[in-house]
Amino acid sequence: MRNKRFLVVLSGAVVFGLFAAVLVSRYLSNAQAYTKNLNNVVVAKVDIPLGTKLIAEQLSMVQFPQGATPDGTFDTPEKLIGRVAVTNIAAREPFTDFKLAAEGSEAGVSAVIPEGYRAMTVKVDDVMGVSGFLRPGAMVDVVVVIIPTEASTNRDPVSKVVLQNIKVLASGQNLDKPKNEREAESVKAVTLQVTPEQVEKLALAATEGKLRLVMRNATDQGDEQTPGVNKQTLLSGEHAMPAPEPGAMKSEQPKVAPVAAPRSYAKPRMEMPRQEQKASVPVPAAPPPAPRNTVEVIEGAKRRNVEFP
Repeated sequence: MRNKRFLVVLSGAVVFGLFAAVLVSRYLSNAQAYTKNLNNVVVAKVDIPLGTKLIAEQLSMVQFPQGATPDGTFDTPEKLIGRVAVTNIAAREPFTDFKLAAEGSEAGVSAVIPEGYRAMTVKVDDVMGVSGFLRPGAMVDVVVVIIPTEASTNRDPVSKVVLQNIKVLASGQNLDKPKNEREAESVKAVTLQVTPEQVEKLALAATEGKLRLVMRNATDQGDEQTPGVNKQTLLSGEHAMPAPEPGAMKSEQPKVAPVAAPRSYAKPRMEMPRQEQKASVPVPAAPPPAPRNTVEVIEGAKRRNVEFP
C-alpha cells in the first residue's frame, strides 16, 4: 500500500516537473525572441533647451521594440555629441534627425535659422513689443508709420503693413519660451526670421519710420492686402464689427451685415409755392328752346307772326 502511494506521488511530481520545464523553456524562448526585436535608441537624460550643443552627459541609451521605434533615431551616443538641438527636447525623449541642426552648426540662434533665411533684430518697447508678450515662436506682422517722399503731393504720415507672418526667433537673448507664457516679460529687442528681401524692407522701415509689431494667430497664414491709412482716411471713421470668439477661424466668425448709407442732414431747398391753376372745365351748352306755334297775320301792307303758347 505504501509503495502504491509512493508511486502515485512520484508520478505526479514527474508530471508537474515536466510541465514546469515546458513553461520555463517557452518563456525563455519568447524572452530571447523579444530581445532580438529590440533596438538601441539614444534618448535625452535631462531637458535640453533649443539651441544647445549636445554633450555626453546629456545622453543615455534605452531599448525600443522594432515596431515602436521612431524613424531617424540614433543607436550610439557618439553620433550625437557636438550636434545642436533646434527644438526643445524633454527628458527620456528620443533624438531624431529633424530635432537637430546640420553637422558643424554652432550653438545659439544661428542653428535655428532655416536655409535661405536671415535673423534680424529690431528694438522694441512695451508698446511695440505687444506689452512684452512677444515670445520665441510667435508670428507677427510689421507695421511702419512713415512720411511719403518729397515727390508725393500728400506729405501726411502713412501707416502701412509692410511684412506679414514673420516668425519671432528670440526675445531678448532668450531662444526658448518661458514656462509661464501668461506673464509678460520686458525685453529691449526682438529677433525676427526674414528673407533677404524682407531684410531690406525692414531696415529701411526702421530707419525712415516708426515700427510696430502686431501679433497674429500662429495658424493664420492668410495674406491680407491693405491700402494703408493716412489722416484723411483715418478720419473717415469705421463701422462696428462683431467681436469673434478667442481663436475662432475666419469661417467661424460672424458675418458683418451690410451697413446702410449714412443719413444726409442737408437742408432741403426752399421752393416757391406754385399757384394753383384752375382747371378749365368745359360748360355744356344750354339746350335750344322748344319751338312755339306761330301764325302769320296780314294787316293791309304789313305782316307779322303771332306766337301761341
